[in-house]
Amino acid sequence: MSIKSTAAKFFAKKIYNKTQAWVNEPIKTQNKVFLELIQEAKKTQFGIDHHFDTIKSFEDFSKQVPIRDYEELKPYVDRVVKGEPNVLWKGKPLYFAKTSGTTSGAKYIPLTKESMPFHIEAARNAILHYIHETGKADFVDGKMIFLQGSPILEEKNGVKLGRLSGIVAHFVPKYLQKNRMPSWETNCIEDWETKVNAIVEETFDKNMTVISGIPSWVQMYFEKLQQKGGKPVGEIFKNFNLFIYGGVNYEPYRAKFENLIGRKVDSIELFPASEGFFAYQDSQKEKGMLLLLNSGIFYEFIKSDEFYTENPRRYTIGEVELGINYVLIISTNAGLWGYNIGDTIQFTSLKPYRVIVSGRIKHYISAFGEHVIGKEVENALKEAMEGTTIRVNEFTVAPQINPSEGLPYHEWFIEFDTDASGEPENFNLFAEAIDNAMRKQNVYYDDLIVGHVLRKVVITKVAKNGFQDYMKSIGKLGGQNKIPRLSNDRKIVDQLNEQ
Repeated sequence: MSIKSTAAKFFAKKIYNKTQAWVNEPIKTQNKVFLELIQEAKKTQFGIDHHFDTIKSFEDFSKQVPIRDYEELKPYVDRVVKGEPNVLWKGKPLYFAKTSGTTSGAKYIPLTKESMPFHIEAARNAILHYIHETGKADFVDGKMIFLQGSPILEEKNGVKLGRLSGIVAHFVPKYLQKNRMPSWETNCIEDWETKVNAIVEETFDKNMTVISGIPSWVQMYFEKLQQKGGKPVGEIFKNFNLFIYGGVNYEPYRAKFENLIGRKVDSIELFPASEGFFAYQDSQKEKGMLLLLNSGIFYEFIKSDEFYTENPRRYTIGEVELGINYVLIISTNAGLWGYNIGDTIQFTSLKPYRVIVSGRIKHYISAFGEHVIGKEVENALKEAMEGTTIRVNEFTVAPQINPSEGLPYHEWFIEFDTDASGEPENFNLFAEAIDNAMRKQNVYYDDLIVGHVLRKVVITKVAKNGFQDYMKSIGKLGGQNKIPRLSNDRKIVDQLNEQ
């Protein structure tokens, strides 16, 4: 065992013990974070406008600070972007994380000197918890790759801006610099396909032990490695045993990945966003990710089926229940207040508080009142694939409200792994398996099938690389971009049909 791996085990134990201190006092920890946030922001423009000096409790806060998404907070953000200090948080931000917007174009999410360290520490601590639990630390001596956006930053009124993953690249600890890949020059390549090709050439003969990124884009990297080497990724990288991912559920990709790698590898799930690093998988044995209650973020939760009602109840950490779909609301030391990030979560454990990401509050199908969410379609696909050789590269689901004949239906657009004979022998049987799994999970969907309002699932096969071509056509190939699992309209699938 090397000095580096021995030191990693010692550090992992230290961080684990430090984490347990707040894990064992979750409500007290969140109350402390809440009061500190209010105190620090009293003299900001937002704090003055919302009378932070009179806020003594969460009840006060919930009365004075409404739930907002980016569009509703934008008037304040615009002032920050123009260079005005003390608007949402004291002083000016260190960075803006630039993300794809909705109606307002690009979004600029502030990152402050108080919030930035938590982004770095959370990713580090996820790996340290893995080391502490498993005792595996030899991978720290090998090469690690993080598929991410370009670290080249722009500047806007004295504040640097870029993709979150590109900003984080500037904070890689010194002890990882020699192990980290790809090179800075390769990481700066903007075109995603060119970048992946360069990464393949740069890493092909290296001792890769850890690979990290959004599954859909890591898949592209693995496919190109396999094409170059003519053998599974696990044979090219014999010591590769840890995959770190975030952004989307890994389960729909797991069978495909194990086929590409040629064996099973351990994985760590992360829940990062430009707005904050919310959770990471702290155990290989337990389901869900540890919600980070001591990271400068105060959490609120709104039941998703009540979210669009007038004045829905806002729950705090001590009031949540298992298995309920909640919209995640945050207030942070980057100046986001009562902020709806758009993600929905479910708790898998209350001691400690662990969550899974169940979908997006705006990404659902409820054309007929069924309110199908991302977690349900992902689970249905996983169940239908179990015990088969079917492999799926990517998929999305949309309603077909006005079919040319027959009843309406949910249409599943699926790109199968045709290179590995991963296509169903019988599409009708596979569609029926998906439909049965959906009916077991969603009683409203089942009622619509039983009542002959909907007919069963219809599968439309997407050509090889169809989703990549679609993402490329809209300028979102690679990086942190991902295909929505669900849409309540047919905008995405209509474009897929045109490919």
